[in-house]
Amino acid sequence: MHDLVIRGGSLVDGTGAAARSGDLAIDGDRITSVGGKAGAGRREIDASGLLVTPGWVDIHTHYDGQVTWDPYLTPSSWHGVTTLVMGNCGVGFAPARSDRHEWLIGLMEGVEDIPGTALAEGIQWNWESFPEYLDAIERMPRAIDVATQVPHGAVRAYVMGERGARNEKPTADDIERMAELVREGLAAGALGFSTSRTLLHRAVDGEPVPGTFAGEDELLGIGRALGQVGHGVFEMASDLAPEGNEFRWMEKLATSTGRPVTFACLQNDLDPDQWRRLLRFAETCAERGARVVPQVSGRPTGLLLGLESSFHPFSTYPSYGEIAALPLAERVRRMHDPALRARILTEAPNHAMPIAVYIAASFHKLFPLGDPPDYEPAPEKSVAAIAEREGRTPQEVAYDLLLTRDGKELLYFPLLGYTRGNFDDMRTMLMHPQTVLGLSDGGAHCGILCDASMPTFMLTHWVRDRSRGERIPLEQVVRMQTRNTAALFGLGDRGALAPGLRADVNVIDFEKLRIAPPEVVFDLPANGRRMVQRASGYRMTIQSGQVIYEDAEATGALPGRLLRGAQPGVAAQT
Repeated sequence: MHDLVIRGGSLVDGTGAAARSGDLAIDGDRITSVGGKAGAGRREIDASGLLVTPGWVDIHTHYDGQVTWDPYLTPSSWHGVTTLVMGNCGVGFAPARSDRHEWLIGLMEGVEDIPGTALAEGIQWNWESFPEYLDAIERMPRAIDVATQVPHGAVRAYVMGERGARNEKPTADDIERMAELVREGLAAGALGFSTSRTLLHRAVDGEPVPGTFAGEDELLGIGRALGQVGHGVFEMASDLAPEGNEFRWMEKLATSTGRPVTFACLQNDLDPDQWRRLLRFAETCAERGARVVPQVSGRPTGLLLGLESSFHPFSTYPSYGEIAALPLAERVRRMHDPALRARILTEAPNHAMPIAVYIAASFHKLFPLGDPPDYEPAPEKSVAAIAEREGRTPQEVAYDLLLTRDGKELLYFPLLGYTRGNFDDMRTMLMHPQTVLGLSDGGAHCGILCDASMPTFMLTHWVRDRSRGERIPLEQVVRMQTRNTAALFGLGDRGALAPGLRADVNVIDFEKLRIAPPEVVFDLPANGRRMVQRASGYRMTIQSGQVIYEDAEATGALPGRLLRGAQPGVAAQT
């Protein structure tokens, strides 16, 4: 008798093969049969009319602090994620000398917009080395599986102290010591090494992330550790400027180590066709035997602007500043006052950062998000278009929109990935054979962004609901966020429904699958703020053979674990 049998579902197995009806049997933490008629089970689930898929494998998250206090790692686990990879973009909390704790918190707060007060209260710091950090994570019960990478920022500061934190050039000895720490982390179970090379990533003190300006000698010197250990991914966020230099060292690193290099590939307004060059570069590398993998997103990097967010169009208007610290309800009451409204709307913003000026003035790219959320809005839905139709200024329209839903309304600003006002370019990126789906940033950007729902969005929008362009077949979307993501990080024991693989499974009512609008909550340590987004339609999420969510409610089962290194598994059938 099987431990668990899921009967009569539509099996979408993660390989890209056509969906088929049948049963799925689980014994212990493994799948034992797929398709056909399974024998009896101690528990049986009727999946008639439901999808049965592998659990989602999300490879770009920032739960490095939250993982030490939250066994569920929400909101990602609400969206069917059963395995996540953190430690991205060169930021994390190990290795960590005792006098660097506050600095590492400031680095994470500045780069990933996670409240420093929440990190300071939530993290216990019962480690110094990276292996000790892994041991600390491993001791904590959790619902889903987690894995991490060694972050460049922490390593640089650990080895070089203030010189490393301030991006000074390392000595040869510094580079060798950094490589040694990365080898140590990989040997202990890290899935890779990460770095950041974008000027957008800065600590709370305004300093660029350590490693931002690292030379080829440092990058290759550290990267060689992956080749020496024989596993691991080299991950980075980068401005890719100048492109030629970045292309050269990435290909050299991938070729010399045999390890994959993955980087964020997003469309930007200043160079809207750069992504095409990046995909051609990945193709060229593949032809030469080097694996360079553009990591693409399933929807734009969309800022959510509201009265509870970190930023909105009137954040730096002088008269708004007079009420900015008031509780939301009182702010809303005051903003309804005609005199204050008139005063604010006659003022001008006072932004120090160019990107803030751009966001505050680009009303043609600012949209009401709505319920259900519309992440691919047509140009005529923009604040600028509404203002033109109604004979008002964009500022007036934005002001009034922010006050709807008792001041909880969110305006959507697609910062990256929406230059042409639709998802057609994004679809080309997603369908490219050299790319991998990522960039959900689960756990990060708590006051301005909430893309942890991306795994659910891939099904609701790309498979079922998209009306402004071509969709993507269900089987391909499932493969994008299961087998493909797992394979990049060497997780061969999951990502497909096949005998012998981990029993990580989602049972989904596809027709009822919905994403709720994001909401601001204050449930982090020290009442820290974050944005969350819930889903409905997941009938069950199963981790290692145990049901961890049933109809969006946690069951209390905590079968998750820390993954240490690559996870060999039987080959899934294609």
